[in-house]
Amino acid sequence: MSLLLVAKKRDFSSLENALLEKDPNLDVEIWPRVDKKERVTFAVCWDHPEKVLGNYPNLRAVSSLGAGVNHLLDDKSLDDDVPICRLITGSLQEQMAEYVLNAILNYRHNFYDYVELKKKGSWEQKGIIPKDNTSVGIMGLGEMGKHVATLLEQQGYKVSGWSRSKKELKGMDSFAGKEELDPFLNATNILINLLPLTPETDGILDLELFKKLKKPGYLINVGRGDHLVEEDLIYAFDMGYLQGACLDVFEEEPLPKNHSFWNRKQIMITPHVAAITPAKEAAELLVENYKRAMSGMELLYEVDRERGY
Repeated sequence: MSLLLVAKKRDFSSLENALLEKDPNLDVEIWPRVDKKERVTFAVCWDHPEKVLGNYPNLRAVSSLGAGVNHLLDDKSLDDDVPICRLITGSLQEQMAEYVLNAILNYRHNFYDYVELKKKGSWEQKGIIPKDNTSVGIMGLGEMGKHVATLLEQQGYKVSGWSRSKKELKGMDSFAGKEELDPFLNATNILINLLPLTPETDGILDLELFKKLKKPGYLINVGRGDHLVEEDLIYAFDMGYLQGACLDVFEEEPLPKNHSFWNRKQIMITPHVAAITPAKEAAELLVENYKRAMSGMELLYEVDRERGY
């Protein structure tokens, strides 16, 4: 029995070492170098080639190498009865919360403007956006969203959240379902997207949604690139619905060099780095789920295929 690491382009050496350090008896293989396909019983994937998982007839479980799982749910070669799980660790939650807080602080303190002014050699002071004038709304209150909400609330921000079902978090107003989306948006001017990607949330960040935000509106997208209708973001800037955006995820990654986002000073771009999986922590969870899968036990952070998360 072997554990297979699969990605189109990724250096798995540190993860392989961490896995073997955790359990020296593991048989770890890295795609496409697989000795015997029938020996593969557990796969760990990130941006994996289409239909590759259908080549392994004895798969007992598949894990994402991150919190997102849409790349696995979209793989039609994966049998419906193969459990899917995702990777959620303390470091990932902490990194995500710090990334979001940093994006908010840079926006409120005009750091992106100062970067542009420095290029021009311009000494121009800008007023800070008062914390009292900002209402932070988080779309998606899963493990990541709750951690982000907690940190922001501790920093003194007024925080609300919107999710599929009602969540109870200290110091935060909770909205749920389609009927409460508009009231949530009307009370939000800094919008953070941490939703899972499902058929219902695909393209949810569109012009109609941006119109409903309090002004000045600001978007932080750390969910999935397909949540955002990219051309609508440009319209939202041009029509004054949004003042700026910080984007870590995109429809196509890496973002093409000729993409219009590069030339928009309102957009801060980072290359999908809001939360990077630490090899040692990843190995702890992957080995645990590997053993659970081999024993027929329920997996940690197992995904409900119908809900998509």
